[in-house]
Amino acid sequence: MPVFEYKALDRAGRNKKGIIDADSPVSARQKLRGSGVFPVEVKEASPRTKTLASSPSISSFFKRVRFSEISAATRQMSILLGAGIPLVSCLGTLMSQTSNPALKKVFAQVKESVNEGASLASSLSQHPKVFSDVYVNMVKAGETSGSLDLVLERLADFSEHQQAVRGRFKAAMAYPILMCAVGSLVLFFLITFVIPDILSVFDEMHQSLPFPTLALISVSDFFKSFWWAVLSGLAACIILIKRAVKNPAGRYFWDKAMLRMPVFGSINIKIAMSRFARTLGSLLQSGVPLLTALSIVRSIVNNTNIAKAIDNAMDQIEAGKSLSDQLGQSRWFPPIAVQMISAGEQSGKLEEMLYNIADVYEREAETQVTAMTSMLEPVMILIMGLIVGFIVISILLPIFEMNQMIR
Repeated sequence: MPVFEYKALDRAGRNKKGIIDADSPVSARQKLRGSGVFPVEVKEASPRTKTLASSPSISSFFKRVRFSEISAATRQMSILLGAGIPLVSCLGTLMSQTSNPALKKVFAQVKESVNEGASLASSLSQHPKVFSDVYVNMVKAGETSGSLDLVLERLADFSEHQQAVRGRFKAAMAYPILMCAVGSLVLFFLITFVIPDILSVFDEMHQSLPFPTLALISVSDFFKSFWWAVLSGLAACIILIKRAVKNPAGRYFWDKAMLRMPVFGSINIKIAMSRFARTLGSLLQSGVPLLTALSIVRSIVNNTNIAKAIDNAMDQIEAGKSLSDQLGQSRWFPPIAVQMISAGEQSGKLEEMLYNIADVYEREAETQVTAMTSMLEPVMILIMGLIVGFIVISILLPIFEMNQMIR
């Protein structure tokens, strides 16, 4: 059934706009009038506006589909399907309850595709920026096994858990990052624009100055004269790093550096392991074949080195080898994780063991991030204090010397 975009007036004369599914523009106008609004303009949604795959814009940024909205819609769909409501009616209900225009349009297109005889998984796959490969393949496995409502419930649990973990990590890192950014800006402003006016008094006195004051004057003069070069250099470095990361070779070395960094490397490995284990466990529990699940997981670990290790494991699994033996050959998979996977394969409870691995590494990563941020705060305060103390001493030393000369 086609989908139409409309602009209308309600009984109070207020403007309204949205989307509606109908057989024709005439039917769409009739449905709008029946709902108590008066259509001003009705036009069929073009293929460009049907999906979110078009080029990003400011309006699309504010109308983007959030991860939490997908999770809530998945939970609602699982409840509706579990209550025996047909799939098309479920999609219509979700479309009417969704307040996000972009997500409403996506559900309208999915409903139209399902009405035309396509499966839910293939309909969702037409919107890759909204529904990930993990989501689509789990839905496909649920349709194949006839337990779509259970798979959707499991998928909602998985999405909510991932969202909660991501929120905890963001909350832990927010304060140190904000403090570092604000402190750096304040120091940059002081050294570039405030300190030169204070130090100009000493230049006019034509007397010898102590070394800390001379060093502060040099630094201040440099920033005052070349602050634009400093900012341009930082911007250029960021741009060059981003371009290098887009290159396959550059991305490979960047990801390897992220795994080898002191402290941060260990955290990155643990986060990748938890993401790998939980996603693979959810896919396997939903009935997705192992090789298909691994091909999906390799794209969400967000590290080319670990993805390469998964690729090597997939090649050997096709030859009849076990998953744990092949992952154990990679330096990026910790021995404990490999042993737990091996135990899961031998006991026939691989999915349960993968969930245990994810829980362990999520807790360890969260504990390590919390400990790191608790150490970062006093270290940053100490560094800021030392810099401010150096500035104060550099300004006060000439004043003390002048007092001694007067005496």
